[in-house]
Amino acid sequence: MGIILGTLHLQEKNQQEAALFRELSFAKQRIQMRFANNLESLTAINREIAASADDAKLKQLVQDQADDLAINNHEVVKVIWLSEKNQRIWTIPTNNKTDWFSKTQNDQAANEGLISAIELSRVTSRAAFSPFITLNLPSEEPLAKERRTVFWQVVPNIAGGEVIGFLAVLYTAQGVLDVIPGELKAHYRFTLLTDKDRVLGISSDRDVPKRAFSNQTSLDIGVLSPNMTLRIDTYPPPTNLTFRMLIGVVLGLSAFVIWSLWSVLKQMQVRQEAEANLRTETNFRNAMEDSTPVGIRAHDMDKRITYVNRAFCEMSGWSAQELIGLKPPFPFWPDGRRDELLEKMNRALQLSVSANANKGIEGAILRRDGSLIQTRTFIAPLIDEKGKQTGWVTSLIDISEPKKIREELAAAQERFTTVLEGLDAAVSVVSLETDELLFANRFYRENFGNDSKGHFQLAHQENNIKTLHNIAEDLQDSPPGIPASFLYQESESEEVQLSDGSNKWYEVRRRFIPWVDGHLAQLLIATDITIRKEADDIARQQEERMQFTSRLTTMGEMASSLAHELNQPLSAISNYCMGVAKRLEGNIDPALTKDILPALEKASAQAHRAGTIIQRIRGFVKRSEPQRKLTAISDIINDAVGLVEIEAHRHRLTIASELAENLPEVDIDPVLILQVLVNLLKNGLDSTREAYPLSSRWSAPPVKISADLDTSIFPAMLRIQVSDGGAGIAESVSQRMFEPFFSTKSDGMGMGLNICRSIIESHHGRLWATNTMDAEHTKLAGCTFTIQIPLESPETTGNV
Repeated sequence: MGIILGTLHLQEKNQQEAALFRELSFAKQRIQMRFANNLESLTAINREIAASADDAKLKQLVQDQADDLAINNHEVVKVIWLSEKNQRIWTIPTNNKTDWFSKTQNDQAANEGLISAIELSRVTSRAAFSPFITLNLPSEEPLAKERRTVFWQVVPNIAGGEVIGFLAVLYTAQGVLDVIPGELKAHYRFTLLTDKDRVLGISSDRDVPKRAFSNQTSLDIGVLSPNMTLRIDTYPPPTNLTFRMLIGVVLGLSAFVIWSLWSVLKQMQVRQEAEANLRTETNFRNAMEDSTPVGIRAHDMDKRITYVNRAFCEMSGWSAQELIGLKPPFPFWPDGRRDELLEKMNRALQLSVSANANKGIEGAILRRDGSLIQTRTFIAPLIDEKGKQTGWVTSLIDISEPKKIREELAAAQERFTTVLEGLDAAVSVVSLETDELLFANRFYRENFGNDSKGHFQLAHQENNIKTLHNIAEDLQDSPPGIPASFLYQESESEEVQLSDGSNKWYEVRRRFIPWVDGHLAQLLIATDITIRKEADDIARQQEERMQFTSRLTTMGEMASSLAHELNQPLSAISNYCMGVAKRLEGNIDPALTKDILPALEKASAQAHRAGTIIQRIRGFVKRSEPQRKLTAISDIINDAVGLVEIEAHRHRLTIASELAENLPEVDIDPVLILQVLVNLLKNGLDSTREAYPLSSRWSAPPVKISADLDTSIFPAMLRIQVSDGGAGIAESVSQRMFEPFFSTKSDGMGMGLNICRSIIESHHGRLWATNTMDAEHTKLAGCTFTIQIPLESPETTGNV
């Protein structure tokens, strides 16, 4: 039936396509014949024009023929006779009302098309066509649609081998379609196209169906005509209701038969699939029951065993054939607990019917080999397909090992609690959400009570509890789960002094942990270090005494140099004074004033230098107790250089200082810092003196001391650097150079650098040493000691 319907449809389609091609060919023939007739008429008019050059009657007859051509041919809009110089002689029709070119401002486009056609005709000496001209016509123009696209045909008038004029005809593309008979346009839609499927004219605006038949052919309206294509589209034929109903009934019956067969096949597939699923489910349940370690048994309403799985048989040591059909009390119950287990079973069966309890009951099974295992039994009613209870299903799990583990965990918990209670450190856990004390050991309870106040006091968060709340809120807003990177990160231990007047010190370590309920908590461990702090205070006092002793030692070393250095200026003063006295004895000559005054000035300068040296030494040793005050570091560096320059000059060495401008004053102890700088400068001089023998010290680089601000860190710090040009510091020495009583000098005490570092650290600063390489990076070329001191002391910042 499908083949028959398809054949009929194909035959009908072929017939329609043949009729469509026949009608298209007829329409094409009509259009081409019309243009051929028009060309003959235009040629005849040209002959009449050439013959009626001086006869007015013949000229009128020619215009009448042109007028008949324009009236009888709907596609012709205008006929123009032009001279050989393109001058218009006459125009048909002559009515000015029809001159819609100038009225619509399209005369330029029309004239350009006309000129192009005339030039082509002049060159070829035959009829020529212009390109298609699209006019811009207002929509209210009555003939706007028909005259929107026009083109010219120019026929040259040749007499005696020369062109004496041109006969131009203006065609409308829409008018070309009017050549086609109306009965064809009633059944088909004709469309006139040009290049790129541009529509020039269309016979009807009525749409054609999507599956309409179409055909097209090219139009040849002249030798020099533009490219044109004529397309034909079919309209839907009148509906044949009887034929369509017959086809519908046949298709419906066929569809019903196919659907019936498909339904039977589907039912068979569903049944086979259900049977396969049932077999799969049965095998799966059997495999699951055999593989699970949970023992399963079924009872009927008389509590008789009707089914046991393999796990229960392995658990009890009895076979399925031996167990099926037994009623309680069962032989796998321990003899001494049969009554107890029977009562539990009856109570559980009642609860399973009434409340569907699923907490399970603890019991025991006596294996056939005599071993006892602890079990937990769960009971559920067995319901058939009609909703009626036919028995119970019980499942047993072996809890011997978990019970043993719980007992061991309880014992371990007890031991852990005992250890925590015996610690001599406070251990506490506080919730970040409620600030509640979640755990506290004995030491914490004895020293801080049973609340979280002591926890926050130790954590330095008595007044900053909101910080912990903000942390908890941020973690709640974050994705589920607490980030692992946030947990278990122990903070650096810090020393905390209680503010309750007890003067106790604790070393505190804390971290964030998830509590047992999943919420975030803070763990804190605080160890009492009061005794250690007291010992540190005593050690610091001893170190201060040692610093004072070191200053006295340094002063003793400088005293000899001072005595040696003062000897020269004092001798010079004496000599100058004696010379003045001798010159003044008995002869006072004004000319001698030139000699006396310079001597007196030099004596005064030497005396001032001696006084400066003595003043610096006195300032270095006059105080023994440290005292901070705002001091210009440049003054301290100048004093240190002045004190050490004596020894530098004695060894033929120099000291250079580089001080940055506008250095701020710092809160330091000037005497202690002066001691550090003097010690470092002396070490630099010793290192340079050992590297350069006496004969070559003129080329030794100076010991440099500089001061500036180190802005590479925040907050900025004062940086002081002492650099020498010695042999540097060996790696073995650099690791121990700051240890007490370690010295590379035969007569050194080994306390200088240790005391210097202690002084700088007491100012909350840093002191370290780095070696300097030469330009080729092949050997050590000196050493640089760097000091960093805060611009503001922590005590000053805290007061602010």
